[in-house]
Amino acid sequence: MTETTTATAVHQDVTVDLSQERAFALFTERFDEIKPRDHTTLEGFERSVFEPFVGGRLYDRATDGSSYTWGEVVTWEPPERFVFSWRLSPAFEVEQDPARFSEVEVRFVAEGPSRTRVELEHRHLDRHGAGWESERDAVAGANGWPLYLGNFAALAARP
Repeated sequence: MTETTTATAVHQDVTVDLSQERAFALFTERFDEIKPRDHTTLEGFERSVFEPFVGGRLYDRATDGSSYTWGEVVTWEPPERFVFSWRLSPAFEVEQDPARFSEVEVRFVAEGPSRTRVELEHRHLDRHGAGWESERDAVAGANGWPLYLGNFAALAARP
């Protein structure tokens, strides 16, 4: 896994031994297994949901049926890429103002028939306003996107 952090963006990637189509499907269909269980503020957390279409929500749901939306799919191009808005502030609270959303693009680059590089870019972090650098550092840190991609790689390696 490699990582790069620029002024307002974080770049991560990982390579898995899956076809591009299978890697894309695994990432999106089993996102709940990739997102760490403790990466929510929702009491009674049950699962994370990734709705696979433009306008689809990324949200956390609790056992009592309550939920909160923390992202929305803005680009959906299977099996090559998707982009979603990131609606969490530097305090990891849900943002309401679209001008303050950053965005996450995940690309699936075929390196052969059964090998795919997954490239993640979290960009426009400065849109979150004061304290955005702490959010950049958090998503670039060990408990941020490297953890998600590590979880994905582990899931991809299972028989």
